[in-house]
Amino acid sequence: MSTETNRSRREAWSEAVKPILESVESRGDEALKEWTERFDGVKRLESVDLKSYRPPEAYAELTEALTLAANRIRAFHERQVRPDDSFEDEMFTLGRRYMPLDSVGVYVPGGTAVYPSSVLMNVIPAKVAGVKRVVMVTPPKSDGIDVSLLIAAKIAGVDECYLVGGAQAVAALAYGTETIRPVDKIVGPGNAYVATAKALVSHIVGIDSVAGPSEVLILADETANPKWVAADLLAQAEHDVEATALALVTSEETAARVEQELEKQLALLPRKDIASAALKRGGVLVKTMEEAIDYANEMAAEHVQLAVQNPDSVMREIRHGGSFFLGHEAAEAFGDYIAGPNHVLPTSGTARFSSGLSVDDFYRRQTFLEMTSLNETITKAAIRIAKQEQLEGHARAMAVRLEDV
Repeated sequence: MSTETNRSRREAWSEAVKPILESVESRGDEALKEWTERFDGVKRLESVDLKSYRPPEAYAELTEALTLAANRIRAFHERQVRPDDSFEDEMFTLGRRYMPLDSVGVYVPGGTAVYPSSVLMNVIPAKVAGVKRVVMVTPPKSDGIDVSLLIAAKIAGVDECYLVGGAQAVAALAYGTETIRPVDKIVGPGNAYVATAKALVSHIVGIDSVAGPSEVLILADETANPKWVAADLLAQAEHDVEATALALVTSEETAARVEQELEKQLALLPRKDIASAALKRGGVLVKTMEEAIDYANEMAAEHVQLAVQNPDSVMREIRHGGSFFLGHEAAEAFGDYIAGPNHVLPTSGTARFSSGLSVDDFYRRQTFLEMTSLNETITKAAIRIAKQEQLEGHARAMAVRLEDV
């Protein structure tokens, strides 16, 4: 798709979203209800009391699976908790402390596909960081909310849950309404309108990122299992017609077998039309390993799977990627659900300069200093710099302290 086409689409989304944001900012709940009725056919603004919610017995197996996943995700993210640190030099005690955000909003899609795994991945790092108020919003349906989302929200520790979606939900989280108090940061996936709304409110509230379609890049050599490589490509391709699922294979024979497996396995997928469209954006290419590594560094893919004999050594050559999956057995799908690392990852080449969601995203990093003794050499150096910048008041604020010693 051309740059001009992308720009036109972004402008169209922005023009559609701006009136929604402005109306919710100015009219609060009234506008929120109007947009919810217009887009979702629901005339009310509902909340869910998660404290008293009990998962139905019929969902016991899913509850057990989500609990296991949550425990693994929590264990991984607990290792990211940052202790405050400080040190003392000849003039100051200097340090940094990590303060959790007061409140976070988590957007959870609720369309034809629902993702309880995204609830876990977005909420758990926030709670591990110490965020006291986590607010979940998800589009309403005529029959309420998908049970799997409620179970995941309960397990993850969501504090408030509102049945509202789209750009109007983002506006409510950013500006606040009579019912929904504003938050400090908004995270979670959504469609183009949700992503655009997040971008437009990012001057007043933190956001995680404006994510693009999902991506997997698989590097495979002659030791790869063609059946597994094909399955991993299709796992990514079934997300969205805009998804990218690409395998770079060093063996022509292996590449041909992957192609055969793709055709065979594609027929078995309920979302085969989506997967087939997505594969046209990727598929299978034959490359040398050196070419594949260069390609990986240029693409900076969200997911990088290394179905090769020596995955550790290959990973050391790849500088850009959201998350890496090493070896033949490490299907990217494990990372989506239950391995532990976060599945909220940079897309569209942004892995060159950004990272996946972590506990760090829910901290404010604050520095502090305390003077322990007045060092004349250090103070005079600071005064000299201030004078160079013609900020005499700055220089004077330090010089008066030398005068009174």
